[in-house]
This record gives sequence, C-alpha cells and structure tokens, in this order.
Amino acid sequence: MGFFSALKDLYSLDAVDPRLTAPSGNKRKPPTAATSAASTEPQAPQPSRWKTPEFYGYYLVFAVVVPLMFKVTYELSREDHPNYHKYQHLLSPGWLFGRKVDNSDAQYSTIRNNLPILAAVIVLHAVLRRAFDYLWISNAQREAPDQRVTRRVVFDAIFSLIFLAVLHGFSIIKMLVIIVINYYICKRFAGSMANPILTWTVNIGILFLNEMYAGYKYGDIFPWFAAGEGHGWGHVLDLHGGLVPRWEIHFNITMLRLVSYNMDYYWSQKQMDGGSMMELSEWEEFRREDELPELTYTPKKREDDNGILSERDRIETPLKSKDYSFLNYFAYIFYSPLYLAGPIITFNDFMSQIRNPLPTINYSRTFKYALRLIVSILCMEFVLHFLYVVAISKTKDNGSWEGDSSFQLSMIGYFNLHIIWLKLLIPWRLFRLWSLLDSIDPPENMVRCMSNNYSASGFWRSWHRSFNRWIIRYIYIPLGGNSKIPILNMLAVFTFVALWHDISLRLLAWGWLVTLFVLPEVLAKMIFPARKFQENQTLYRHLCAAGAVGNILMMMAANLVGFAIGLDGLKELIKGILGGYAGGFFFVTCCMGLFVGAQIMFEHREEEKRMGFDLKC
Repeated sequence: MGFFSALKDLYSLDAVDPRLTAPSGNKRKPPTAATSAASTEPQAPQPSRWKTPEFYGYYLVFAVVVPLMFKVTYELSREDHPNYHKYQHLLSPGWLFGRKVDNSDAQYSTIRNNLPILAAVIVLHAVLRRAFDYLWISNAQREAPDQRVTRRVVFDAIFSLIFLAVLHGFSIIKMLVIIVINYYICKRFAGSMANPILTWTVNIGILFLNEMYAGYKYGDIFPWFAAGEGHGWGHVLDLHGGLVPRWEIHFNITMLRLVSYNMDYYWSQKQMDGGSMMELSEWEEFRREDELPELTYTPKKREDDNGILSERDRIETPLKSKDYSFLNYFAYIFYSPLYLAGPIITFNDFMSQIRNPLPTINYSRTFKYALRLIVSILCMEFVLHFLYVVAISKTKDNGSWEGDSSFQLSMIGYFNLHIIWLKLLIPWRLFRLWSLLDSIDPPENMVRCMSNNYSASGFWRSWHRSFNRWIIRYIYIPLGGNSKIPILNMLAVFTFVALWHDISLRLLAWGWLVTLFVLPEVLAKMIFPARKFQENQTLYRHLCAAGAVGNILMMMAANLVGFAIGLDGLKELIKGILGGYAGGFFFVTCCMGLFVGAQIMFEHREEEKRMGFDLKC
C-alpha cells in the first residue's frame, strides 16, 4: 500500500466509526417525493466535478487564501508584534522550535497537563481487566453471554468504585445517594407515566441544585459535625475531595446516563404491558410523526445467527428484564472510560455490546483510530505554539486587538473556533479510544472538521454527535419532532442543551441564537425545494452555496458567543471587522471565499454519495 493510499485509508469514514459505513446505517436510500422536497441539494449523486475548470479555479483560491490565513494569524503571535506584551503573561514555555505555548485555556490545559496520567490509567485498566478475566474463567471453559455480562460488570463496578474514590474522595457518597434515588424512581414507577415525569424533574432539579450549592459541602450538610469554624468532621470530609473535588461538573454527563437507563426501562415496560409506543429513531430525525409505525410488544429475537445486532436494534429493542439490574445500572452509570466526558452510549446499547462484542472492534481499526488521535494532538500543539489567539482573546480588554485589521480580527475568531473544536475532539477521542480498547464502541462525537460544515442542522448532527443522538431519542422525538411545532421543539432542545452545559446567561443566549439561526435554513428549504431545480441543478448548487455563506457566518457567531468571547466580545469583533470601507470590502471578499469553500463541501458530500454513503451532515 502506497503512502497516499494509506493516508486515504487512515482518513476514511470507516477508520473514524464503522457506523458511518454500515449497511444498516447511512447507506443511501432511493429518494422519495418527501425527501426530495426537504433536501437542500439534489438527491441523486452528480458526476464528479473535481477535474472541471470551475474547480481548478477553486483550488487556486485555496492555494492562496489558506496559507494567507495562517500567515496573518502567525504575525499576530510574533514577539515583535506591538500587542505581544499585552498577552505575553498568559504564555507558557513550549517545546516546538523555541516557541512559547498558549496553554491559557483552562479546560484544555487540564487535559493537556494530565495526558501522561490518563495514558497510565488506560494501560492500568487494560492490564487489570485482562488479569481479572484470567482469574475469572478457565482457559478450557467456553463462556456463555450471561456469564460474560456478569464478569464484565463485576470488574466495571469494582474499578469504578476505586476510580471514583480517587477522583472525588468522600463526594462519592453524594453521587451514590443520587443514583439510588434515580434507580428507585425507575423501579418503583416502571411503565407508569410518573417514571419519565419524575426522572426528568429530579435530574434537571439536581443540575440546578448542584450549581446552587456547589456540590453540597459536608460542612453545610452536617453543621453539627463542624465543631467551630473550619473544624469537625464535615470540614475533614470536604478536605478529602479527591483529585477532582468538583464532582458536580462531571455529573452533567452522568445525568444523561441516568435518564437513558430510566427511559429505556420505561419503554421496555410499556411494550411488555402490551401498550403501543412511537418508534424512536435517531437516524431519521426529521421524518413526520404519521410516518412512524405504532409498535405493540411482541417478543423479539435480540440477535442474528452470529449473536450480533445492528446499532438501531441494539438501541431500540428492549433488553431482558434481568439486564436492568442494579449492578448493571451501576456499571453503566460509572463506566470508567466514558465517565469523565463521554461519548454517550444508551443503556440498551451498552448492555448489548457487553453481551455480544462487536466484530467491528479489531486491532487494525483501533490502531488507526489511535494514530488519528495522535495526529490531532500534534495538530493542536502546532496551533498552540504558533497561533496565540486564545491569549489574545482573553486580553482584549487590555487592548490586545488594538490596531488589528479586519482580516486579522476575523482570523482571531476563526482560529478560536478551531481550537474549541480540537480541545473537545481530543478528550472525546481519547476516552472513546479507551472504550474501544475495552471492547465497547460508543458513537464518534466529531464526524466532520469544524471547517467542513455549511448547514446549521447538519452541523449539530456532526458536532457532539452522541449527545445529539441522545437528544433526538429522549427529548426531540418524544416532544413531537418535526410534526408538532418544530421550531418550539428546537427552542426547548437548545434551551436544555445550553443549561446542561452551564447555567449561565451567555450559554442561554447561545442556545436561543442557534434556534434563531436555524430558521433561515428551514425557510430556504421551503422556498427553494430541490425538486423545482431538477432542470437546472447548477443554478441550484450556486443558490445553496450562497445560502451556505449566511449559515456559516451565523454558526460562527453563535459559537463565538457561547464558547469563546461572549456577546459583548462578538459585538466588538463585528464592529472591528466591518469598520470603514476597508472592512466592508473585506467582508465581501470573505463571503466570496466562503462561497468557494461551500462548493468544495458540496462536492465532498457528493463524493460520499457516489461511494454509497450519506451522513446527512
């Protein structure tokens, strides 16, 4: 295999997540009138345009603009730049070419500084897992699926208890109280409507209480133990909060698993009671409710002849009643590889994979996935050593933007977004790699590069994808999906997403902006349906590219508000970019560049369709 063939294989969809190329997953289906009407692009794959004169012109634009983007941002990060001294204090000693590193992002610096420890824990977990397995079963014994489940969840429960004790110290008691309450609600109310109502009420309430009481200090809970200021057992327990005393930060991820367990059990009980229920499918998020079949419970065979289910069946088909035990529940809620940051996997899927490991998990795929993670880490290191945009943004009030051109200001925003993408991608892929090494395959969270998105709805399918699928299954479809006031449902979804991330006005503004910015795309699909342009698909492609420019600008604005510079920072950035005639000229030029980028994105997706895949993002 040649170098370019190996590189193409490394960056294939299959190397990221086999779900993306699975026959039951994203294989394209023949278009219907309904799907054609709702599409933003012609449904049938078009002949390749990669070697056309039009695209050679686009390549020329890329060859000039992309290096210029890096050059301009690098000049802002040089020691001889007039504003360098205003953010210099945020830089740390680096290891690449004598450059300092911008390690000022608190969230990523925690991961970066602890990568060796995390790697050691991953290795230790793998070694202990294999030692435990060796002691549990003899070499001559052929293990049944139920025996495998018991063996794995016992190890997971033991390791999780130790892992949580090291991370959170005595705060593990508070977490155990919460999961016991959630388990009681689930088992007490089973298939009753009280189950989902109480599940959602209690878990959302706990999110707010965690924020309000900062994780419930023992000194506040048991004041009679605190015999005087700063003394007593309450104070002692608070002092022993583990390596990560703020356990409540990671509870947001735990809360998603608590809801998943309760709702999966609730739906299993509803089906066993003979009631009908709407099929909840993550793969066809925007189909109408009247297209969803009503299901009544009939015993289903949970595996094929090889004991393997499709992902859809692993998620939607109820488990055996005994699989919803407390031990399995505990092992799932605190599963160590995915505990800190995900990705999110449903309870049904988790238990199915424990019972029957997926054949798609093999050394070759795992090695390629690990290699891609290493490349991502090195890419991040290069960016942090040469482009100090995070430090520049953090010191904007000190005048670090002073005198910068419209192009320079726009690049500060653009590369901030890329760093946000990378700082999330790296831990998500690290923990997913840990899970793959442990024979559990959760969904990939980042399917597309941040710069390879032109659709607002498609962007949210590819960004934090496992969370998006969780939202579709447990919130969006139960609220009615697209069939019952979809904009209000989207508003409810993004309000939840914003508050789930952090209870702050900035993220609430982000959630509402996202909902607002989806509207133009929805209206454009209604006004310019693809079926009206079957005779002139070139014109339609250019219209879509023009619309994509607006989408990209709005998505960048929303994410800068939510995760980088806030609303006031965005106003200042826009004012600086659009100021004067030079700013207006730059904005027009920028839109032309984004138009070219959108054409490349369209053709990339057409290439995937020609290969037989449609990721819908």
